[in-house]
Amino acid sequence: MAKQSWKPGNLLYPLPVVMASCQREGEKPNLITLAWAGTVCSNPPMVSVSIQKTRHSYGIVKETGEFVINLVTKNLTFAADYCGVRSGRDVDKFAEMHLTPLPSQHVAAPGVAESPVNLECRVKQVLPLGSHDMFVAEIVGVTVDDAYMDEAGKFHLNSADLTAYSHGEYFRLGERLGKFGYSVEKKPSGRSSR
Repeated sequence: MAKQSWKPGNLLYPLPVVMASCQREGEKPNLITLAWAGTVCSNPPMVSVSIQKTRHSYGIVKETGEFVINLVTKNLTFAADYCGVRSGRDVDKFAEMHLTPLPSQHVAAPGVAESPVNLECRVKQVLPLGSHDMFVAEIVGVTVDDAYMDEAGKFHLNSADLTAYSHGEYFRLGERLGKFGYSVEKKPSGRSSR
């Protein structure tokens, strides 16, 4: 098997695509699209997002210590791309993309009503890393769309057509390959045919 050796770089893909919403008091809310976001702790529930220091949202998140992570679906992918390449210094991204600000319960920043999941986050630590700072935040509230709830109260997030980002391109999540623990799951024992 032939392989090439490259200089160090970020090739850890695929990644979730999220739109993070943030807002300074007295200003319009803003959105930034991030692929460098992830879960870092389950108890308490915590996430991290890495934001370039030159981005408009960086200053807002650093000053307010709050943001909302909004998951991106197939139908939100165009808006997510727009929010990643346009600056909130120049445009109102909510208005331009016809997105609805969803009032949050625990932070001042609104979520995106069209997103299936909104994670309200409060910054606990900022780690300067170089081109980006990592904001480690506790999830202080979660809102989910009733459209993905069944009669028994189970949330079917995987039916939401979530979007992933890989090496400069967006992909819709697709075929289910297994579930957590399926590799060690005991098979039901059948009766012997003897």
